[in-house]
Order: sequence, then C-alpha cells, then structure tokens
Amino acid sequence: MTVLRCVALGCLVLPAADAGAQSLDDARTAFAEGRFLEAAELAEALATSDGYALGAQSLAIHAHYFATEDEWEELVDRAIEMGDAAMLADSTNAEAHYQAAHALGRYAQGVGAITALRQGLAGSIRERLDAAIRLDPYLWEARLALGGWHADIAAEGFIARRMYGGNRPAAVVLFEQALQMAPESRVVLFEYAARLPDLDEENGEERAREMLDRAAQLPIVDAYDGLIQELVLEAIAKREGG
Repeated sequence: MTVLRCVALGCLVLPAADAGAQSLDDARTAFAEGRFLEAAELAEALATSDGYALGAQSLAIHAHYFATEDEWEELVDRAIEMGDAAMLADSTNAEAHYQAAHALGRYAQGVGAITALRQGLAGSIRERLDAAIRLDPYLWEARLALGGWHADIAAEGFIARRMYGGNRPAAVVLFEQALQMAPESRVVLFEYAARLPDLDEENGEERAREMLDRAAQLPIVDAYDGLIQELVLEAIAKREGG
C-alpha cells in the first residue's frame, strides 16, 4: 500500500492494481478515463521520471477538481513531492519540470495569491517552467502555463510585478506561441480567453468570445478535457448572461 492511499483525516481507498501488469500506458489509460487516483498509484509504482510526472499531474488535477476540503492539502502535497521526484529521477525531462510547476501552481491556487506570494511560490513555479521550456521549446503546455504566470503576476499589482518580473506583453507572446503550437487545444483557448480582456483592452473581449466558441465546438478527447469543456461552457453562459 502506497502513501497515496491515505490522505488527511482518513484513508482513501484506491482500486488495487496487479503490480505485474503496471505500465505507463496503464496509468495513461486510467488518466484518460478520469480515474486520476488510480492513475497516480499506477504511475508512482513505476518509479521513473515519467511515472512520477504523470502521478503529480493526476493528483494535482484530482485535488483541484474533486478532493474534499479534508483531502485537498494531503493530495496536493503528495503531487508536489511527486513532481520533485520526477525532476530528481531525470533532470533532463521537460515534462517533469512542467508537472512540478503544475503541482505548485495548484497549491498556489488553493491557498490564494497573497499566501502564495508570501511563500515565494511564484519564483519556484517560474524556475520550473523556464527549465521545461529550455529543455523542450515545443512543450506548449509549459508556454501556456508561463503565459498564465505572467498574466496573473501582472494582475496582482506593482509589487508583485517588481518582485517577480511578470508582465502583460510577455504573457501575450507566450499565449500566442502556445496557440500557434496547439491551435485545437481546448485548454489553450480557455486559459487565453480567460485573461484576454485584461491583456488586450481594445479587442480582448471579442477575441475571448471567439476563442470560447471555438473551444466549445472541439471534440472531447479525455476526461480532463471534459472538465475543461465544463469550464468553457460556464464561461460562455456567464458572458451571455451579462
């Protein structure tokens, strides 16, 4: 039994897996089907950089979208540990650095911007994203995340911008790069659209509506993409409702 089975105040029971049958493909299938906790357990058992990276991703997503208040902190802490393990297992693995940043980002979302800034998380997230892009310039997910980092830091005001160097022009460049690399990605369209009105006061609202409409029409490719689709539809409904 791994530490992933017990979280917070109680024990979280995960489906048992046949250790002999485990592979990265098994974990990826569980992830695609929305069995995020099982995916994390299968991936962790591989004890590889790719496995830990997928485990970190799976736990971070489950914690963000499904965990109870009692479960959340333990799951996110474990996701951060797996992200660190992924980088330690292979420092040249761009995905490992990206998923380590992703796990820290989910923690920052949960505790709030002020707490995250006080804890210095912004700098740690930036370091991991920069490393991911340096190792793999075509990893559009890392460019998307770094674009969001710049946009969110800039939105926090002068002190945050001065401390960490986040700025709107850099956010736009990174978002556009991610969009060019993955024009049919729902998450790219959604994340960019969410910030466009603040990044482009002249045309941002119109472009954001167009992006959300495009995102809503894309086929759902896996369970996580389905979660993003729900957010897209909610954003469209909110805009249409004024």
